Amino acid sequence: MARVTLVEERDHPELAEAIGRLRSGRGGRLLNVYKLLLNSPVLASTWFEHVSAVRWQTKLDGLTRELVIIRIGYVTRVQYVLAQHVPTYALQEGLTLEQCDALAEWQSSPLFDARQRAILAYTDAMTRDIQVAAPVFDALRPYFTEQQIVELTVLIGTYNMHTRVLQALDIPLERPAGAS
Repeated sequence: MARVTLVEERDHPELAEAIGRLRSGRGGRLLNVYKLLLNSPVLASTWFEHVSAVRWQTKLDGLTRELVIIRIGYVTRVQYVLAQHVPTYALQEGLTLEQCDALAEWQSSPLFDARQRAILAYTDAMTRDIQVAAPVFDALRPYFTEQQIVELTVLIGTYNMHTRVLQALDIPLERPAGAS
């Protein structure tokens, strides 16, 4: 149960325009994260714009994006993120279910190549340690341009913010489509 009230569309006709934008960008559904954020409509709107830009308007490929997001879900123990991304987005972007499971303990898995290991080490350093050691950062350089390194860093930072907000406010998992 969320620690704050989830805003229901039927109870807030004054938010119809904002809710329409949120729905249009998320497959027609008003996700619980936005129901929570609609307690502050300006934050719901800017969050949506920022997350949309980070996910869809960068030079990062979808597999990289999903590796990062799912790994952060494991590190921060935020089931909401894992449920939103595995299996749907992960499989769409080329990850296997076996890789998704292995992301919980990626260091001991043979399922990730050197590029993916560099991404995951960077994700872990930013998420767990905040400071990133030079060798961890330098391992990205053979695989990414400076623009992509900035975009990767902002993606990781964004999903760290995302998981902390979701965890602190105890957001409930989405109900399956059609469930009441």
